[in-house]
Amino acid sequence: MPDEATPTPAPADADAPVSAGGARGPSRRSIGRAAVAVAATPVLAGTWQALTASAAAAADAVGERGRAWTGTWAAAETTVPAADATAFADQTLRQVVHTSAGGRALRIRLTNRYGTEPLVVGEIRVALSVPGDGTAVVPGTDRAVRFGGRTSVTLPPGTRRWSDPVSLDVPTAADLAVSVYLPQPTPADTVHRSAFQRNHVAAGNVAAKPAVDPQRTVTSWYFLAGVAVTGAAPGTDAGAATGSRRAIVAFGDSITDGSATTVGANRRWSDVLARRLRDEAGRTGTGVLNTGIGGNRLLRDPNPPPGSNAENYAPYFGEAGIRRFARDVLDQPAARHVIVLLGINDLGHPGRDAPRDEEVTAADLITGHRSLIRQAHARGLRIHGATVLPVEGDDLGFHTPERDRVRQTVNDWIRTAGEYDGTIDFDAATRDPAHPTRLLAAYDSGDGLHPNDAGMEAMAAAIPLRLFT
Repeated sequence: MPDEATPTPAPADADAPVSAGGARGPSRRSIGRAAVAVAATPVLAGTWQALTASAAAAADAVGERGRAWTGTWAAAETTVPAADATAFADQTLRQVVHTSAGGRALRIRLTNRYGTEPLVVGEIRVALSVPGDGTAVVPGTDRAVRFGGRTSVTLPPGTRRWSDPVSLDVPTAADLAVSVYLPQPTPADTVHRSAFQRNHVAAGNVAAKPAVDPQRTVTSWYFLAGVAVTGAAPGTDAGAATGSRRAIVAFGDSITDGSATTVGANRRWSDVLARRLRDEAGRTGTGVLNTGIGGNRLLRDPNPPPGSNAENYAPYFGEAGIRRFARDVLDQPAARHVIVLLGINDLGHPGRDAPRDEEVTAADLITGHRSLIRQAHARGLRIHGATVLPVEGDDLGFHTPERDRVRQTVNDWIRTAGEYDGTIDFDAATRDPAHPTRLLAAYDSGDGLHPNDAGMEAMAAAIPLRLFT
């Protein structure tokens, strides 16, 4: 995998570029106010061409001695609101991530994507986590993580970087504990806010400790962007290490991110898909990478109305899907497929979390979907469109009859236009047959918008596994 500490500059509307000299990416304040106009979508049609070479190198990720790397876990990063003063100093973050594919060695991807100062990491360790206890690791599995042979690393602002290979037998569907020691005051300005996983903050450098005594528990991931594996998973046929290795990227908003699912249980629809691939298709070499972000929109960056409460949380929504696609999909190791579920926040945010004049039409959303299709096809990925779930009766006020007509028009286009390589009908899988503009009560988490664990099972069951052959 390439060293990303000194990135190649990208076009201005692609990946919020960082110059080779380490110029800053967007700040926590600027991202909260920036808006990507729908009219900018055609510009992105040229962006993916310029990104092809660098994205291909990272996605194929052929490392030392010809080893091919496959993504097994990922998280999409965002910046934070100005009101978020979270910081760490002389503390260890023990963070738990769940694998989808196994291997004989791994690499960790650190990120300082939205940092405005260098990220100084004193030590990193990785181990298998004791099931059900994110504070303790399985004896004999603890390993040092190095960068360029060193146990410490400094990432300039705006960069991400893969570690050296770490020899460790990594099972499929395992929990990894990644312990990151931060020796000096470090603003927590690069984050995946809603991890639906309990992670722990402990005093001092306890990265190598078999168990930590946490000062506090958090449900976010900080400074972690990915894990990749190589080699056949323990207990599987060696063939899983060769041609069958690939990754599927789940790209979406809070419904993909796992909102309202049981914390620490890995019941997102992407987790259930990974289980189906293993159990029903024997695909132990296929990674399923979740790059959903709660509140994410297809067409626009966060744009909270000035003076509104949304300024306190909207930056967590992440850059527009058409902008972050290159980083969060094309840049994933061994990515071969992507499933897109975006659009409900484009419909629901105007007048609440964004200005009223950002209402969208079906044509706007279809243009955005076409941008993702072009980007994926230019990179050689197969891209599958998922229909948008119904939300009538939701607690957030997303639904109106006019917005639902737009949703249904976009869904009809996804189903019938033939522009996506495959279609997945999440709408049909989760709606109430007696009232199809609402979620089925058995799948409703209680807010009328987010499916519960059973709803996630139904969504995953609706995905035809033949799409990934």
